Amino acid sequence: MKGAVLYSPRDVRFEDRADPTILKPTDAVIRIAATCVCGSDLWPYRGAQPIKQPTPMGHEYCGIVEEVGSGVKSVKPGQFVIGSFFASDNTCPHCHHGYQTSCQQREAVVGAQAPLLRVPLADGTLVPTTDLPSDDLIPSLLALSDVMGTGWFAADAACVRPGSTIAVVGDGAVGLLAVLSARQMGAERIIAMSRQGARQKLAREFGATDIVTERGDAGVARIMELTNGVGADSVLECVGTPESMTQAIGATRPGGYLSYVGVPHGVELDGAALFFTHVRLHGGPAPVRRYLPDLIDLVLRGEIDPGKVFDLTLPLDQVAEGYRAMDERRAIKTLLQP
Repeated sequence: MKGAVLYSPRDVRFEDRADPTILKPTDAVIRIAATCVCGSDLWPYRGAQPIKQPTPMGHEYCGIVEEVGSGVKSVKPGQFVIGSFFASDNTCPHCHHGYQTSCQQREAVVGAQAPLLRVPLADGTLVPTTDLPSDDLIPSLLALSDVMGTGWFAADAACVRPGSTIAVVGDGAVGLLAVLSARQMGAERIIAMSRQGARQKLAREFGATDIVTERGDAGVARIMELTNGVGADSVLECVGTPESMTQAIGATRPGGYLSYVGVPHGVELDGAALFFTHVRLHGGPAPVRRYLPDLIDLVLRGEIDPGKVFDLTLPLDQVAEGYRAMDERRAIKTLLQP
């Protein structure tokens, strides 16, 4: 088969790779129905996260089970499944507490930008749908594999409650879906921080009540103005830079909640300054597996349509253009079809 391989900054190639096989009794191999480029893929693509060797890319996926190992009991060939970017056994103490991305047996799922994918710990990682979904649902089901689950975790970790005022820092796919998640959880006022027209429009469609274009200190000042000097009850940080984290902390009211789900790069916090904010922090790699069953139900019932974040669809062999489009902010998120 052929798949995406990153060789160096901005050098993604679609080239021959070995077909995945069952390596352990707990593995499954799935045939990809759709995959995509993630905002976190742009860190190594831009050189901000160095790689030591040519690296197969992609960690978002959904598709049909082709083969399972002898120890797999809960999924079977022919089923449509969605899984997380970290494989988990879903039985260890951390999994029982809902933090499958900290599973004691966790393994990264990589190489999804290809026609076939090996998924370790299949029983604990993959969630099947009852029936094969229609083609029009594939984008939204694919979004659950990471960006929707991460947006939902951002809202959950920030304790979004009915009637609350929240702010979202970041207008990528995760930030936009954090807006959608906050709306689903009943937030009354949702402030989206965005400068780009198409992203602002989608944020509004997903439930944003206010748009703030300012950044940094000016962005914090604008949120304070909108909240009568109080700050937001919950702030969802969906970028991962020092600037975005500083802005998020500054926009949170004393006693409020800040979630951080953007993979941090260069973020360092001043403990003494943070001490006097009374801001409560909770973040990390989203435990997508915790939310998958409920999010699948929401998609199948037509209550959410997270697939709207895919504003560019390409055949898999044009994966390099998918990266370029997102890198240049010509696309919010690229869906790839094998």
